[in-house]
Amino acid sequence: MLDNTKRVNIKHGDSVAIVLKQDQDTGHLTDGIVRDLLTKSPSHPHGIKVRLMSGEVGRVKEIY
Repeated sequence: MLDNTKRVNIKHGDSVAIVLKQDQDTGHLTDGIVRDLLTKSPSHPHGIKVRLMSGEVGRVKEIY
């Protein structure tokens, strides 16, 4: 399983599950395809922030 905290493991077009800001309390995951990588640093302890094709923004929790 790829490490979701490392930017190098996530690229445009990847299928991922993210947690949206409003879902952080519940941990509800939203599936989608990566459109943009928003985290500029090589890694982030809570997951890399991305924008999905749907326009939703959140931190990657799973990479498929």
